[in-house]
Amino acid sequence: MLFSMPAMGVRPVLSAFGVLLLVVVARFFVKLYTMRMRMVKLRKMGMPMPPHSFLFGHLIVFGKLGIPNDVHGHVYCRMLRRAYPDLPPNFYVDIWPFGEQMLMISDPTVAYQVAQESSLPKFEYLKNYMTPLTGDKDLLTMEGKEWKTWRGIYNPGFAAAHLMTMVPGIVEDTQVFCDVMTKYAKAGGLFKLEEIFTRLTVDIIGRVILDTRMNAQTSSNDLLDGFRSQVQWLPLGNEINPFRKYRPLRPLVFWYNLRRMNNWLSRELDARFSSRQATHFPPTLKRSKPVIDLALDAYLASRGESPATTGMDSTFKSFAITQIKLFLFAGHDTTSSTLCYVNYLLASHPAALATLTEELDTVFGTDLSETAELIAQNPHLLNKLPYTTAVFRETLRLFPPASTLRQGSPSFSLSIPNHPTPFPTFPFTVWIVSEAMHRCPLLWPRPDEFLPERWIVPEGHELYPVKGAWRPFEFGPRNCIGQEVAVLESKIIIACTVRMFEVLPAYREWDQLRGREGGRVAGERAYQVLLGSAKPSDGMPARVRLRGKE
Repeated sequence: MLFSMPAMGVRPVLSAFGVLLLVVVARFFVKLYTMRMRMVKLRKMGMPMPPHSFLFGHLIVFGKLGIPNDVHGHVYCRMLRRAYPDLPPNFYVDIWPFGEQMLMISDPTVAYQVAQESSLPKFEYLKNYMTPLTGDKDLLTMEGKEWKTWRGIYNPGFAAAHLMTMVPGIVEDTQVFCDVMTKYAKAGGLFKLEEIFTRLTVDIIGRVILDTRMNAQTSSNDLLDGFRSQVQWLPLGNEINPFRKYRPLRPLVFWYNLRRMNNWLSRELDARFSSRQATHFPPTLKRSKPVIDLALDAYLASRGESPATTGMDSTFKSFAITQIKLFLFAGHDTTSSTLCYVNYLLASHPAALATLTEELDTVFGTDLSETAELIAQNPHLLNKLPYTTAVFRETLRLFPPASTLRQGSPSFSLSIPNHPTPFPTFPFTVWIVSEAMHRCPLLWPRPDEFLPERWIVPEGHELYPVKGAWRPFEFGPRNCIGQEVAVLESKIIIACTVRMFEVLPAYREWDQLRGREGGRVAGERAYQVLLGSAKPSDGMPARVRLRGKE
């Protein structure tokens, strides 16, 4: 009798578990039916989409594309359109339960309706994704009046004219980068290009935003370490492995890293405010000021307070810590990845490299040791680099680091050219897929070719870009606040490094060392992966040598 009691006690538990499992399964299939019927309704309305399965949605279609699992999601739109040539630029996809039901857009006229004409709110999941990195209330995910107020506070620091005053500091950080690259060239070893470009951009962001020497290229700190760790632990939207998708330690790691980053930034802001008070300049005196100083001036002015205030407002400090982490995330996204791809593309396009070198020689002379000083003394020389700018823009066309996700609205539908029925946006995620738009043959002749000439030909030329079809920074009120920083620092870094260093991508050697062949997208080994944003696969393994030396 005693031995049978535990067995009898287990039955109710098993029964309860069975009922719970039945409820979960039932709810899953009810949700599955609801989601799939939504797509059935769209098809009856004549809405375009790839071949759809009632059971699997578009998961089978996605799987047949044969691209690596770690690829960035924005690549799928382009690959779907190439796999199904009749698929128009705007179409619906259904990858539930592994993702959202989406309306993918790669038509600039339709993108205009979403981002500029109506400015739909940001995708609601984006806030959950960004919280581990920024905390709360960042400019990327805020909405309405609150967003408008804080965007206005930070706008002055990112004005192109003001950023020119920051050029000497950016040049100084770039010279440190040249020293690092020289060491790699002399050592001759294999390294990850994305890592060292990221460290450079972190140094530049620290200087531009805080007037702080982060020294990320030569050492480390809690902000950089915490940030890099946080990115590594972010959930991947296309992750199927449940052990990686639902990592039990993730909340603890997120909390620890946020605490490290916030404490470091709090100390730096306190130090910056003390320095500001000790060396206060009248507002009318023009000088180089970091973004945070101009933001604080604007914040105090909005409250009718004097710039000589003796304490940092806790509200401003909290928002500042959040925005600095956002700027770090967005800044290292755009610039570090783009500079990797600039070197990657130039390595395989000698004619473009020769034209770029000729322009830099013309503007700065052939003595490479003088380039940095010339830029620091006369930043406006950077405005005389049309081909350098074209290389930057063409690289962003081929490898944009991000795109925009918006939340559909019941009251908003899209007017689609040559389609009689408006496209409903609710309850879908509306995705302006810049990567697909940038490689659309209807918009770009020879869309997969690296042709910087697109950006310097006259209007009317077949290569001349279609208005609104280049959107790496997006358009409208929610465009990228830091785009001028990205353009400026990229031109400085290209000018100071391209003629000095020959970067040799080493994917084949990297794959041999690992003992397995790496994935490819349309034959491209350096495809973009989702790691916080779109990054080059495997960090872009490379070697470097000094030009003119074997």
